[in-house]
Amino acid sequence: MTFLTRLSAACLTGVLSLWLPNSAYADDRALRSALDAARAHQWQAIDEASIDQHVLSGYIDYHRLKARLPGLSPEQVQHFIDTHDDSPLSVWMRDVAIGAYGQAGRFNELREISGGNAPNGVARQCYFYRAYLGIDNQKAIDGGRALWNVGRSQDNACDPLFDALRAQGAIGDAQIWSRLIKAWEAGNDGLANYLSDLLSPSWQPAASTYEQLSKTPERIATVDQKAFSRPVLDSLFEAAFHSLTRQNTQTALTLWQRLGPNAPVTAETRKAIEHDLAFYTLVRDHDENFDWVDATLTSLNQEDLFELRVRTALARGQWAIVKRWVERMPDEQRTDARWQYWLARAEQALGQESQALEHYQAAATQRSFFGFAAADKVGRPYDLNQDQRDKALYALAELDKLPAIQRINALERIGESGLARTEWFYLIDRSTGERVYELAHYALQHEWFDLAVFTSIRSKQWDALSWRFPPAYAELFKHQARENNVSPYLLMGIARRESAFNPEARSSAGALGLMQLMPGTARHVSKRKNLPYEGPASLTQVVPNVQLGSAYIKSMLDRYRGNRVAAIAAYNAGPGRVDRWLTQGNQPFDLFVESIPFRETRDYVQAVLAYQVIFESLAKGTTQDVAMMSAQERQIRYDSALLAHRND
Repeated sequence: MTFLTRLSAACLTGVLSLWLPNSAYADDRALRSALDAARAHQWQAIDEASIDQHVLSGYIDYHRLKARLPGLSPEQVQHFIDTHDDSPLSVWMRDVAIGAYGQAGRFNELREISGGNAPNGVARQCYFYRAYLGIDNQKAIDGGRALWNVGRSQDNACDPLFDALRAQGAIGDAQIWSRLIKAWEAGNDGLANYLSDLLSPSWQPAASTYEQLSKTPERIATVDQKAFSRPVLDSLFEAAFHSLTRQNTQTALTLWQRLGPNAPVTAETRKAIEHDLAFYTLVRDHDENFDWVDATLTSLNQEDLFELRVRTALARGQWAIVKRWVERMPDEQRTDARWQYWLARAEQALGQESQALEHYQAAATQRSFFGFAAADKVGRPYDLNQDQRDKALYALAELDKLPAIQRINALERIGESGLARTEWFYLIDRSTGERVYELAHYALQHEWFDLAVFTSIRSKQWDALSWRFPPAYAELFKHQARENNVSPYLLMGIARRESAFNPEARSSAGALGLMQLMPGTARHVSKRKNLPYEGPASLTQVVPNVQLGSAYIKSMLDRYRGNRVAAIAAYNAGPGRVDRWLTQGNQPFDLFVESIPFRETRDYVQAVLAYQVIFESLAKGTTQDVAMMSAQERQIRYDSALLAHRND
């Protein structure tokens, strides 16, 4: 039996077998069958006697009651909610009941079951606030206006609510105008034009001005300011400059320099306009206007602009400007390892060695890419800042008695991992103190690695490293590391960043599984490396996903002469882009990483390299002799010389 076959068998056994008696397996099979039947509304196919005492019988009841809505009484719904108040089933039932009662116009029942609390989902919220019209009219007005005042179309279920509020004057010309401006700024011209037609005759001058400015925003300079109230002028200026700044930043800035000093806008609107102008001036590299940006940055005092200004100076090697703007950042931003590192680099370039050492040392106390890079600069071990409580031993047997834990185990046994995760999230959100630590260790004990990661994130236990970075599928990663001659900790770092160790993770772009492979990439790697690939569905299985993902990162390492920085960037952004960045560049590693134009990829490279350090340090029990990067990776120039070949 091969290693992979043994591992697959072990994984399957771990999921399906918890050393339960045969009767428990029979109950699970009956529940599995009943759940499938309930979802299909095949009630006659459910063997009620066989599932009556099963911990998951509430899921069958949920589907049965949901199918009977809106015919159920509020008392029946509330009884289910009360019975399952420790489960997400209670929230789901309340929400679907509100939706069903609302759609049926049964607003008395809706109010009774809602408890006065707005549900999830726009359509249900519109039903909810409609139910309070004439009952608690201010609640209906406040909620309805909030749903109205967005720059996009809302669900059709909201139309009766909006119509009622318009009829009573709660949504009038001012509210229509506010939404029109939001739609204009969001680029939803159809909605904006529709709203323009709703304005009363007295607002037609404003509507006509909107129509002109939406086509030619620079005509804001010729608007008759005496024709409009200050709020209308304020919104016209903000929307016109919002549009013009994105169309032509240079023209917008020139116009603002002429109009801005006397513009009839609030301080908030002035700040929004100038933020946009500064942001797009920096992003689009209009360095002829950097003097204006520099004169404006301090008063705006916004972190994204300080970051952009420093990055533009780094790209030009303007170390004095780097130092100047890092020192002007707000305290919380400036003390982050990233900016302490760049402050030290600037001071080093300016010959201020003692100051540089001080700031490298400050950065090196933090657990991050730049913290570890700073530690390398001063020759000190990495500081993990680990919460020691996450390594403590807990007596976990009592947790098995919790109904939520029993449901989670049962859901895992019948292959409903998604529902098990939802139950876990619900449990964690309602747990505090030591119980959170106990649950995290319970997840680790049961090899629910993604749930352990989630627990650290949801409870904001950032230093609980054994939860955040569990040894997930360690033997599989070690095996694939040997097969591909790569570090197992690099593979684990990629999987942790890509999916947080959720084997069923699916991205909006279509990437799948632990190492988030696109089906096309998997197919390509399979052909080139002669590896098995059985279609997209197989990518949610642990073994084939890691096998193909490991082979893919190996091919990227080969492409860039073993350089992990470039290979990791290519894994995220694609090798074509990285080839181009290297061909156009000639930088040390830190400037190459900082200059990556996509924030996602920039953050990704830093995270994977830092995660590799953490996984290796946790496995070895020390940071001694752990290196984030090799000496060569730190010392070479990042340019076209890294390109070994372009066949992959």
